[in-house]
Amino acid sequence: MRLAVIGCGFIGSKRAAAAKGHNIVIVCDPDADRREALARQSGARAVADWRDALSANIDAALIATTHDRLAEIALSAVLSGRHVLVEKPAGRTPQESRPIADAAARASVIAKVGFNHRFHPAIARAKTLADEGAVGPLLFIRGRYGHGGRLGYEKEWRFDPEISGGGELIDQGSHLIDLSRWFLGDLRLAYGAVPTYFWQGSVDDNCFLALEGAERRMAWLHASWTEWKNVFSFEIMGKTGKLTIDGLGGSYGLERLTLHHMLPEMGPPETTIWEYPFGDRSFVDEFANFVAAVEGRTEANGDINDAIANLEIVHAVYKQAGA
Repeated sequence: MRLAVIGCGFIGSKRAAAAKGHNIVIVCDPDADRREALARQSGARAVADWRDALSANIDAALIATTHDRLAEIALSAVLSGRHVLVEKPAGRTPQESRPIADAAARASVIAKVGFNHRFHPAIARAKTLADEGAVGPLLFIRGRYGHGGRLGYEKEWRFDPEISGGGELIDQGSHLIDLSRWFLGDLRLAYGAVPTYFWQGSVDDNCFLALEGAERRMAWLHASWTEWKNVFSFEIMGKTGKLTIDGLGGSYGLERLTLHHMLPEMGPPETTIWEYPFGDRSFVDEFANFVAAVEGRTEANGDINDAIANLEIVHAVYKQAGA
């Protein structure tokens, strides 16, 4: 495919690297140093205005801007007949993102959203095992995800709600919500709290959620910007066993999947462990899914409708909290 990369920061650069073997025609970022650096790496033309990027001869746009520009750019790309892979959350509110879904359906193009955690190998294998009935019918999920920020974190764009749309809930909380929906199906808010404990600003630095679905399935989730040792833990409880994902590699620790299978006599379970010590391939595997969806070989795993469902939960929490 002929691609435009719009947003040349950390995630945009990851998206470009994951598209190896395709033709990155043009890259775009208002920051000259970032766009020129990625242009040199990819052999692309560099522009400052995203409208210029979408006017190029491209098949698809990879969009990794700040949250306030995601929906506008994605909608414009879809209306021009381009496929899009837009970073989560794909907008600040459900209202911003719904027009993308409507336009993509009318234009018969793919509008995939960057829920790369679905493509981490431990998480992907856990989903396959759950679907195969390895732990029986699912009951509930417990999820924790967090990091501690960095010096000056409160001065970055994520702490401006006009740009970000919210704090840790819309940031790492979106991944926990999306994964919970992927395993359990549609969920609705039962309880939510979005306190600010440490970082001085007008957005939440922690979020606590209880989500409820069909057959009283529950997800109990906590995402934090005050986790002084980075953590990722995602537990899927079934009637006959349990799946646990710990770590995401790097500063989050070794990625590991553990299957605890209940024995007929109960007691200590039969345990199987898979470890994934290699580097993060989630962006590469997600891009492969995007290409396959564009070519009609599969469905997009994590699309604009999933993003809207995530944002509806996020919006419900902020509304409940009066934020």
